[in-house]
Amino acid sequence: MSNDATVDTRYRDASLPVGERVEILLAQMTVEEKVGQFFHTMISAGDDGELSEGNPEFGIASNREYVADRHLSHFNVLGAVPSAPMLARWHNALQELAAGTRLGIPVTISTDPRHSYTENPGTAIFTSAFSQWPESLGLAATRDVALVRRFAEICRQEYAAVGIRVALHPQIDLATEPRWARQLQTFGEDADLSGELGAAYIRGLQGKSFGPGSVSAMTKHFPGGGPQKDGEDPHFPYGAEQVYPGGAFDYHLKPFLRAFEAGTRQIMPYYGKPMGTAYEEVGFGLNKGVIAGLLRERFGFEGIVCTDWGLITDQSLLGTVHPARAWGAEHLTPHERMVKILDAGCDQFGGEQCDDILLDLVNSGRVSEERLDVSLRRILREKFELGLFENPYVDVGAVDDLVGTEELRAAGNEAQRASVTVLTNNGVLPIARGARLYVEGIPAEVAAGYGELVATPEEADVAVLRVSAPYTPSGPSVFESFFHSGPLDFGADLLAHVAEVAAAVPTVVDVFLDRPAIIAPIVDSANAVVANWGVSPANLLDVLSGASPARGKLPFDVPRSTAAVEASRPDVPFDTADPLFRFGHGLSL
Repeated sequence: MSNDATVDTRYRDASLPVGERVEILLAQMTVEEKVGQFFHTMISAGDDGELSEGNPEFGIASNREYVADRHLSHFNVLGAVPSAPMLARWHNALQELAAGTRLGIPVTISTDPRHSYTENPGTAIFTSAFSQWPESLGLAATRDVALVRRFAEICRQEYAAVGIRVALHPQIDLATEPRWARQLQTFGEDADLSGELGAAYIRGLQGKSFGPGSVSAMTKHFPGGGPQKDGEDPHFPYGAEQVYPGGAFDYHLKPFLRAFEAGTRQIMPYYGKPMGTAYEEVGFGLNKGVIAGLLRERFGFEGIVCTDWGLITDQSLLGTVHPARAWGAEHLTPHERMVKILDAGCDQFGGEQCDDILLDLVNSGRVSEERLDVSLRRILREKFELGLFENPYVDVGAVDDLVGTEELRAAGNEAQRASVTVLTNNGVLPIARGARLYVEGIPAEVAAGYGELVATPEEADVAVLRVSAPYTPSGPSVFESFFHSGPLDFGADLLAHVAEVAAAVPTVVDVFLDRPAIIAPIVDSANAVVANWGVSPANLLDVLSGASPARGKLPFDVPRSTAAVEASRPDVPFDTADPLFRFGHGLSL
């Protein structure tokens, strides 16, 4: 509640239309209070559910400074959270802090994906308290629209239980460049499948009607972030260029048409700058032709547009200063970049906390309050429609019955099994129960439940080896190491090891295929090759042993060679010559 008796509190009257409540609140906001709403930045949670003093590794200030002193109220919670009740307690403490401000505007908490196994502070975070599912590529491998919607409904339940009300996903970019580091959270290479699954995902997150029970979907990355030059990611300067040698710009828009039909509430543009198109060669978040022209005017999108993280200021991440991702606008000052982003039609600055810059722009007359109000009407409406003004708190006592329950974990396990994709099988699968097993990458205590564990390949009936698609970090920083980019060829040592084991015993190789690696040498050596996109050892062995049917289908082509990848056009789907395995391939057992 407001702590100022002069405030007109009618905006808290739920019987009034939302539009009227927005105007009542907006009319009495100071410039400082308005400015704070434009920043959707990272925040840290206290270890025991208390308010946090911040995280210097990511330049994050204290909770109190953000909310009470600087009027910020949109936050992306950073870091793994081992306890759901702890996160819920912290959320309530943060809301209590916000309730004590002059207008009592509640905070909105968002997150990157948390339901899979990835741990990358720039893209996804592993949270063991939640049910565990395959990555989006794995969901795509199930080909099951109902399963994807069910996942999103469970995601909504678990997020809302701890106070997370905005999902910085789904990611419906298309994986048309095999080397790209960000395809793990996509639905693959095909626009129609990606659109269908993305729409189901959005409907599951937001519910049948958008309101107090919903999680708002911030769909990304408009207008499609897949066709990166040489597969490099535009988080970094060497990946700034997005290229369309095949003239397939519109192909990457197709999933977003389905997202608009499904009612996605928010959109995030990507960092890349389009090269050789009709649009200005600046990053999409600064690109007026893309945001105001394409998104707003052509497609009629009226929801919130939040930039990707860090377009305005240089930022220190894990000990390294990374430049602002204002590709094509590096020569502009931070003030000028902010003006350009607002002029492009964006509403919020993702990952930024430079409220002093926007305040200076307003006070100097370079940005009008009227321009602020255009975006604020969208931003505030979202808070009202999510029901945060009526009930910003969560029930900490109910969290254990809503998050990570046996039923929800069972659903996640079933999805993991459904996503496992058998690429080849020369008679070694299914593995007979009780067989002598030699394993690598599988805990002994798990493998022992499926057969007799032995110490060497020579003693075994079957070997099961788990490997991951290769990658080479493109730069020296810790943050860059989280992005799996570079050549898709496995190293000679690993290939020799697989061949050596396979020469001694029938061998199954399971590949974590976060990028479509060059697996032809493994296929030549092993008796069976399977692909996964996030599966526990037990769920994998359930499929390999025949306890669960093999159902997965490839969400992209698997190229035959590096030469084929280098010759392909990054914007064109299914463009590598003579692929080893085609989209949709997957054997049953």
